[in-house]
Amino acid sequence: MAETEAALRTLAHNVRTARKRAGLSLDELGQRAKVSKGALVALERAQGNPNFSTLVRLADTLGVSVSALMEGPAEGRVRVVTADAVTPLWTGAEGSEARLMLTTSGPAPVEVWRWKLEPGEEYPSHPHQAGVVETVSVTAGRMILIVDGTEHPVETGQTASFDGDAPHTYRGAGTETCHLIMTVHIPPGPAAAV
Repeated sequence: MAETEAALRTLAHNVRTARKRAGLSLDELGQRAKVSKGALVALERAQGNPNFSTLVRLADTLGVSVSALMEGPAEGRVRVVTADAVTPLWTGAEGSEARLMLTTSGPAPVEVWRWKLEPGEEYPSHPHQAGVVETVSVTAGRMILIVDGTEHPVETGQTASFDGDAPHTYRGAGTETCHLIMTVHIPPGPAAAV
């Protein structure tokens, strides 16, 4: 329980800091990210339980990575992260999951995710801000990547890249669990005014 409270305090601090750095009021951030002002007030007070979709919309709007909203200060020059030490940010009804392993630092950060997709289970993602590029590298099994309504099969050993500002969905395919590494390349700076 104390771990969850500490994580909420870190998230609250990081959202407030990123919002102020971007020069946005709670109302402006709420309108751009499609999150109610009440939810933002609660979040910045380390209350509530924002879902994965809300965190992605806030990060996109603020021009930062999801992990930049969730992580405390860096602990050293080299960071090694074990998958079991990272809580999934999304879990599907059939056992699929997505874990944000880490985010690189610098003006154009890259998020590194581990995904597990069960056959037939899917995760639809809203479009990200312009300039976001995603890659998916399948390490086991098969998946269907759907971008702008077009299906693209991606097999073991294959990597696909696409602009993340279009609607996209990840779906497990075949009969075996699909394992993949996804990267999200985020352009520098806060999102432009909408």
